[in-house]
Amino acid sequence: MNRCPITYQPCGDQTYSPEGLKKLSASLAELTPLDFTADELRYEAMIRASKMSIQGVQPKLSAVLNIKEHRFDIVDKNGRYILKPPHHFFPELPQNEDLTMHLASIIDIDVPLHGLVYSRDNNFSYFIKRFDRKGQKDKIHTEDFAQLAGLSRDTKYNYTMEKLVYLIDEYCTFPAIEKARLFKLVLFNFLVGNEDMHLKNYSIIVQKGKVELSPAYDLLNSTIVLKGDIEEIALHLKGKKCNLNREVLIDYFGKECCGLTDMIIDKTLDIINGALPSWFKLIDISFLSDDMKEKYQLLLHNRIKILGFS
Repeated sequence: MNRCPITYQPCGDQTYSPEGLKKLSASLAELTPLDFTADELRYEAMIRASKMSIQGVQPKLSAVLNIKEHRFDIVDKNGRYILKPPHHFFPELPQNEDLTMHLASIIDIDVPLHGLVYSRDNNFSYFIKRFDRKGQKDKIHTEDFAQLAGLSRDTKYNYTMEKLVYLIDEYCTFPAIEKARLFKLVLFNFLVGNEDMHLKNYSIIVQKGKVELSPAYDLLNSTIVLKGDIEEIALHLKGKKCNLNREVLIDYFGKECCGLTDMIIDKTLDIINGALPSWFKLIDISFLSDDMKEKYQLLLHNRIKILGFS
């Protein structure tokens, strides 16, 4: 029996579940594979890179959903989705990112619509709907934290988590709410091994006159795919990037830096603790290979112990 690459629900002999297709569009009856192989998608990403506003280490493509033809079409502008094909060197990134975004949604971290789509050679690409677009051409005002801090793509690691909190105080309409959201996201990223949350992976969005943190994006377990010395966080926290623990993440960052009350912190910890069984079940049925599932779960077990979850 197949599982839907959007919802992870069983879908019999079908490739996608009706629920998964409806998330994309109520009019979508099927979703055909991308008309490219993984190698061709990477080539398309390379030759189109200078024409697009989305950048980064992973190959990316801009796309629109062609409901009439039941497929994603790659475009140079006015895309409403981002496609990420498999990476040359880092294994299973599409499956990894999609799973990690699902785990985030279980604890009510706001994430955009996302999923996996097959390419012509049966490899997965990851898709995510752009949250900074509305309608056919309208843009929603967003700025990443590198822009807010006056830094560039080349200096996106030259900052601290403490100063990131100051940016929330300065720019967000209701800073206390956003700092609680940030605290949950930081704990989540530590637990799932996402140590590459640099300044360009945090953004604010302006909607209906309110400035708030954008939906989360670029969440994946980078620890299990990177080789060499591993840092646990991209931006220094209490002067360190590794050997983080409960005192640093909860007592120092949550209480001192974010100024959160014991009630807010306990509620956040309870939500995460209650979700842990669901996380392990979701990893089990995800589209990662058995080897990567084992690595993901082992890291998660270790991080759970460090933070003192039951």
